[in-house]
Amino acid sequence: MLEMRRAHSYWGARRIAFELARKRVEPAPSESAVYRCLVRAAVIDPMTRRRRRETWKRWERGGPMELWQLDVVHGFLLADGSSAKALTGIDDHSRYCVSARLMASERTQSVCDGFNSAMQAYGVPLQVLTDNGKVFTGRFAQPPVEVLFDRICRENGIDHILTQPRSPTTTGKIERFHRTLRIEFNTRQVFKTLKTAQEAFDEWVSYYNTQRPHQGLGDLTPESRFRSAGAQVRQQLRHPERNGEQWVCRRVASNGVVSVGYQQVSVGRNYAGSACDVLVTDGLLQFWVGSELLKTVARTSQGPVRKLHADGAAPRRR
Repeated sequence: MLEMRRAHSYWGARRIAFELARKRVEPAPSESAVYRCLVRAAVIDPMTRRRRRETWKRWERGGPMELWQLDVVHGFLLADGSSAKALTGIDDHSRYCVSARLMASERTQSVCDGFNSAMQAYGVPLQVLTDNGKVFTGRFAQPPVEVLFDRICRENGIDHILTQPRSPTTTGKIERFHRTLRIEFNTRQVFKTLKTAQEAFDEWVSYYNTQRPHQGLGDLTPESRFRSAGAQVRQQLRHPERNGEQWVCRRVASNGVVSVGYQQVSVGRNYAGSACDVLVTDGLLQFWVGSELLKTVARTSQGPVRKLHADGAAPRRR
């Protein structure tokens, strides 16, 4: 028991008892026995039990993909002295982490790219819950505006729910996830680059989703609950027919840029020479190569867009 505690300083009596039972230690000590052992060894301080308020209620959606909670968390230290941020998201029913995307700064486009990647991987949720940050909504701006995140929700039929001001418990599950992240992933460590930080973050998220028991789920893993309902993804991110009036095709330039209606958007040098299908709506541009959605950006120009297929365009990736 003490060896486990020394190896994992953030494990409490409940977790140690669970891990000993999982290792089939006989006889398996109870949680209270582990607690007394830790107190006797002066590893932890004895605590008085706090009674939960009678008005306190736990709420949870009935199934996976009904609601995602999304937020931006700061404090990932890099060797150059800067600090990265992360778009995090969990499924409300299963606590499964659906988004863990690091970004150099908290910008609307970076947040929306992370949101699109999550939907590409897991499908489109019925609802998303966020705070009132400017990267998520412009409903409280003067005058109110529709920001890119809201547009993406509207385009995909997602109900975007906002928290009440000064009500952090509304997004309690994602806040609790952040607390676990800071302790177990140890956000105080310094990473050489943003790429190495993302690789380490991805590894920890995989452990969190597939191996780490969750007390709020009766010591099940988030993945077991996310998949157990045989959750049919409500709808995948749209892959519509691309021969309508709103679609144009462009060739990705050697520098990874696609030009549509005097607006230049970078989709990545690795797609240079590929044919890129662009969905043009009143407010958005969606860039597709094959079946992969590369980027969704706000449209900055108005008026008709030339329906042009660039000469010499490479065959589409499938």
